[in-house]
Amino acid sequence: MSDSVPPAEHRTVLLRGGDIHSPADPFATAMVVERGHVAWVGSEGAADAFAAGVDEVIDLEGALVAPAFVDAHVHATATGLALTGLDLTGTASLAEAAARIRDHAAARPADRILIGHGWDASRWPEQRPPRRDELDELTGGRPLYLTRADVHSAVVTTALLDLVPGVRDMPGFRDGEPLTKAAHHAVRAAAYAAVSPGQRSEAQSAALRRAASLGIGTVHECGGPDISSEDDFTGLLETAAQEHGPRVVGYWADTDVERARALGASGAAGDLFADGSLGSHTACLHEPYADAGHAGVAYLDAAAVAAHVTACTEAGIQAGFHAIGDHALANVVEGMRAAASALGLDRIRAGRHRIEHAEMPTPETVAAFAEFGLTASVQPAFDAAWGGDTGMYASRLGVERARTLNPYASLLRAGVPLAFGSDSPVTPLDPWGAVCAAAFHRTPEHRISVRAAFAAHTRGGWRASGRDDAGTLVPGAPADYAVWRTGDLVVQAPDDRVARWSTDPRSGTPGLPDLSPGAALPTCLRTVVFGQTVYVRPNE
Repeated sequence: MSDSVPPAEHRTVLLRGGDIHSPADPFATAMVVERGHVAWVGSEGAADAFAAGVDEVIDLEGALVAPAFVDAHVHATATGLALTGLDLTGTASLAEAAARIRDHAAARPADRILIGHGWDASRWPEQRPPRRDELDELTGGRPLYLTRADVHSAVVTTALLDLVPGVRDMPGFRDGEPLTKAAHHAVRAAAYAAVSPGQRSEAQSAALRRAASLGIGTVHECGGPDISSEDDFTGLLETAAQEHGPRVVGYWADTDVERARALGASGAAGDLFADGSLGSHTACLHEPYADAGHAGVAYLDAAAVAAHVTACTEAGIQAGFHAIGDHALANVVEGMRAAASALGLDRIRAGRHRIEHAEMPTPETVAAFAEFGLTASVQPAFDAAWGGDTGMYASRLGVERARTLNPYASLLRAGVPLAFGSDSPVTPLDPWGAVCAAAFHRTPEHRISVRAAFAAHTRGGWRASGRDDAGTLVPGAPADYAVWRTGDLVVQAPDDRVARWSTDPRSGTPGLPDLSPGAALPTCLRTVVFGQTVYVRPNE
């Protein structure tokens, strides 16, 4: 990942009259940005010495300046299509979803494929997704691709199925049920191939604009041959290089390491599927699902993991896998151990490899993550959406197993680096919401401090992509920051995970917004990437 941005004049800017979240000076109220980097942080009085020599002075009027967020797992095109198109997230019934599908089809040009996202039949009283014949009627027989909330299964129309020869004979096709496995991957590829370049570019730009408006300065795009297309991936990287917006770090989920490198990817990683998802019953488990007579599916075994990690390590590129179920995570760990045996533990640790989701680690898995230097790229919003004793996880696994999911505190205690993301559009771009979800996890023993959660969503994302010199506002760091309107800033007591707060200035710790239940989340006023403003809130 480079610090390059679209050509523009770098201005020297003094920000003053606010609160600067910086470990260099926990009480800083001013900051100077020069040539895309933080040049100085300090007190309001000392800022006077810089005022005459800068191009611009910004009066913060009491606002908070903090490192820009990094969303470590995003699908930009799918996010943009959900933002600009058919989004069934939050629908309360099959009938409501059907009405939205009908209205969307009627409002779209007849020559455009229909793509939608977000249905979750477990939340509907009907407890089932729409059937194909119902979709055919709702769309007037047009091609429609409609993903479940977890994006690991989909319902489609007959017209789209007919575009994929042989799909009815593929694993994952069961007439009358959502598509999974190879059938889903084949239909998804056909659906996205039918999206016009203009439609794709419009969606990607919409996703990046939304990210910028939420104080996100960097996104990690997780593409791959089973997820999108090479044109989609390279198009996004090109868009990011040409437009003023968030940085894009690209991961290409392919065992062809040289192909990933040729596409401009930072790693042959991301959604390289070791298994599927819990919602679609495709996450690979040691014991069967509580509500199904099977234990999911493994897409990669330990030997395949070892071969990929070895190839990536020797090529000097990050490896990584999507792994959710406890059995899938065990396969990844076994493969890592075999690669370490062949290449040496130090080389594996130096590779900074990463695992996406990592929802069901056992204590042994957690220890292995620490041993091999793996980053856990996780999504706290998953617990907020599906955790708890009555949530989807409990339905799939039973309450006791569900309570073991997403153990962030255990991972941190073991020394496993965390990077937070959304997996958007699976859950929305919402960084402060993710910080809250981790700090107020539905299972109390898995909660971490707001401070640790904020670090995972800022510095953690940089470290997950191999950068240790960014993600904090200290002199010399890239000037990626956001300006926030907040309530009172609070400092969380070091020995407390959640509830007790201290405003004692002697703590020497930068404050963060009060995120306790019921508190209003901060409002983003400005987002800056490498010293360049990429978002300003209207009327601010």
